[in-house]
This record gives sequence, structure tokens and C-alpha cells, in this order.
Amino acid sequence: MSTPAGDVIEVLAEPNRRRILDLLKDGERPVGELVDELGLAQPTVSKHLRTLRDAGLVEVRVDAQRRLYRLRPEPLAELDAWLAPYRRLWSTSLDRLERHLEEGTS
Repeated sequence: MSTPAGDVIEVLAEPNRRRILDLLKDGERPVGELVDELGLAQPTVSKHLRTLRDAGLVEVRVDAQRRLYRLRPEPLAELDAWLAPYRRLWSTSLDRLERHLEEGTS
């Protein structure tokens, strides 16, 4: 995909990156804590964080000798906006299915 939403989808296709975002949704965390929570090697976590940062999904703040990462919600909001028309299509299909099932039980 060549859309910004497509870029975010490609980055989020990797399960460990989604796990990192899940860990950051409640606030910023140092790399070491992410390593401990994920059970992955530090270089692997750093590589995923770099990819997430390059996609604009996280940002880093240096605090003394620690790097603290936090979620950037804007790209996720853009993805959500891009998905909205598809969500409406899905909801419409589910509503039709529900009506069909209700008619079948009458």
C-alpha cells in the first residue's frame, strides 16, 4: 500500500510491534522494561522500536541515560479514519444478517 494508512498497516503486521504498542498505551516505558515484558533480546526490541519510530507510531525521550518510549496516537487516529468506511460496510452487513436471522426464526 502506498497510503500513510498502508505504511502503518505494514508496520503493525509484525506481532511484536503490536505488543510494544499495547505496552505503551498506558504510558511511556524505558527500553529495559519493554525487553523484560516482551522476553526478547534488547537489540530485537530496539529494532522494532526504530521501525515504530520511523513510522511515527512512537516517540522517544532521553532521561539521563534512559530512553523512554511513548505512543503517538495520531497515526492510529489516521488509520482509524481510513478504516471508517470499511467498518460501516461491515456493520451494514451484520445488520442485514441479524434481520435475516430474526426473520428466519419468526
